Amino acid sequence: MPDTPAAETSRADVVNAIRALAMDAVQQANSGHPGMPMGMAEIAEVLWRRFLRHNPKNPSWPDRDRFVLSNGHGSMLQYALLHLTGYDLPMAEIRKFRQLHSRTPGHPEFGYTPGIETTTGPLGQGLANAVGFAIAEKLLAAEFNRPGHAIVDHFTYAFAGDGCLMEGISHEACSLAGVLSLAKLIVLYDDNGISIDGKVAGWFRDDTPKRFSAYGWNVIAGVDGHDSHALAAAIERARASDKPTLVCCKTVIGKGAPTRAGTAKAHGEALGAEEIAATRAALGWKYPPFEIPEAVYREWDATASGAKAEGDWNARFASYQGAHPDLAAEFRRRMAGELPADWQATVESLVAKAGEKAESVASRKASQNALEAIGPKLPGLLGGSADLTGSNLTLWSGSKPMTGSEPGNYIYFGVREFGMAAIGNGLALHGGFIPYSGTFLTFSDYSRNALRMAALMKARNIFVFTHESIGLGEDGPTHQSIEQVASLRLIPHMDVWRPCDTVETALAWAASIERKDGPSALALSRQNLPFMKRSPEAVASIRRGGYVLSAGAGASRAAIIATGSEVSIAIAAQKTLADSGVPVRVVSMPCTSIFDRQDAAWRESVLPKGLPRVAIEAGVSDYWRKYVGLEGEVIGIDRFGESAPAADVYKFLGVDAEHLVAAVKRVV
Repeated sequence: MPDTPAAETSRADVVNAIRALAMDAVQQANSGHPGMPMGMAEIAEVLWRRFLRHNPKNPSWPDRDRFVLSNGHGSMLQYALLHLTGYDLPMAEIRKFRQLHSRTPGHPEFGYTPGIETTTGPLGQGLANAVGFAIAEKLLAAEFNRPGHAIVDHFTYAFAGDGCLMEGISHEACSLAGVLSLAKLIVLYDDNGISIDGKVAGWFRDDTPKRFSAYGWNVIAGVDGHDSHALAAAIERARASDKPTLVCCKTVIGKGAPTRAGTAKAHGEALGAEEIAATRAALGWKYPPFEIPEAVYREWDATASGAKAEGDWNARFASYQGAHPDLAAEFRRRMAGELPADWQATVESLVAKAGEKAESVASRKASQNALEAIGPKLPGLLGGSADLTGSNLTLWSGSKPMTGSEPGNYIYFGVREFGMAAIGNGLALHGGFIPYSGTFLTFSDYSRNALRMAALMKARNIFVFTHESIGLGEDGPTHQSIEQVASLRLIPHMDVWRPCDTVETALAWAASIERKDGPSALALSRQNLPFMKRSPEAVASIRRGGYVLSAGAGASRAAIIATGSEVSIAIAAQKTLADSGVPVRVVSMPCTSIFDRQDAAWRESVLPKGLPRVAIEAGVSDYWRKYVGLEGEVIGIDRFGESAPAADVYKFLGVDAEHLVAAVKRVV
């Protein structure tokens, strides 16, 4: 666009359309954050109109650029961009900002609004998701591109604010991004110096450029965030770098508002009718609320350029498919999230071998055995651990570490549990990979909000948590998980598996990989667990989350419900009770949420109404009241553990067959 006064006026209207939509929508809702969208309007205009490769009519084509609004409180910025460029987000939805069932919720939500790549709002996690996107692009490019055929070649752009950089997860994720040389990752930092409490200089004085330079990033500092020419030049430099890039953009929050600009008042509240009127006058914006001139829409419309970008890629892919048909078919399968044609045969073989071997091993070892069987058959399975690879046993013989210069299928995340989980969410959302990552269960607390976000987004992310109970023994209460399994079960859409032996572990892995509508967590033991003999019917029933492992002899007078390492205790108690004339059934319930989703007939067949129940699990007891009722009993642990050998801790805390037998006799 030539630098004439008329052109500049036109550009001003194009940019100010973002400001107008943001302040009008927040004002109508009387809720929201107008300051950031108004301050980042020029940055957004330059990126979305000059650089971002996307197609509003097909938001999910594989080689689109990814855009992440890490400072998701400024959601109206993204909604304005989606609306103006031609996504299926009409003005009626903008008018319903933050209202019930609108597609413009308070923070961007994946799967809810077209064009949203990830749910953001909890600050810093969008940055980590963006790192996951960039890892996925780099690995897919290395795996599938061939000379003359670049079918994976896109950038990941992220907007971030001071809050994102104050959150510790930004250090975890961005440090790793530097190590992995994620050159296709570009972060535009909204350096406006204001947060909810006021000027951030009172609590945030990091030398951000030096910090990111120390990570190994390319840093472009001192960019005027309201100078379109400087912004375009900075993004061009970033795209040419062989490192991830941070572009530090100095901006004014609430730009254009006469009395609110540059103040905390612009951050998180409506400007007010008087200030909005004054802002319209200051900006020269002559149009009423929610009205955008057709000339401005024409400038923003990305449908033609988007169709061309996707069409060009489709032509390239057709050429690629002709030259490399097998690779093309595998790429399509991976991006669609489908499993290989021989998947079921792989699972059946794994389960059969586990049954034949009848090994008594720790479930973390059973998990590694499952990976050994599944890994070679499942390209796209991408693993990792937070500096606990040798303890989590997340590495299998075909694992190859990813480095800055070499692709791989395993990531050494370092001691970065939160970042690891959020990066995994980005990998899952990008497509092409089924990520899994490991740490100790007690450290799930470090990554808790990323686990919640995985569930909120229904992301296909698998969390491997070992050392899941007092069974880890001598490390003591700091590492012995008591409440973590129950707390993870409380997260909607999260399937939590606590398997009791090699067969249940194998099927837990199979179910987690097959699941497309949410994350799964595997709670695995450090100590050896005895193999459980079961009928073929019982093996098939494991997938239903809860089943009768051992019916016992005669009509049951009670049911014992157990998980993981306590299933063997339940079996021992069943024998003692049978010898004393009290027949009971043992129900193994490796995944309560899946059991709860079964039909009423199945649940009744496993836990008949009127049959007294006792649950046993080496963790907090309250969760099990939903199954045993107030008249039943729970053998659990409602205190922290002890540092001692596992057997001694179990006995001291009363999680044993003796206490279980006594509890059953009390309820019969």
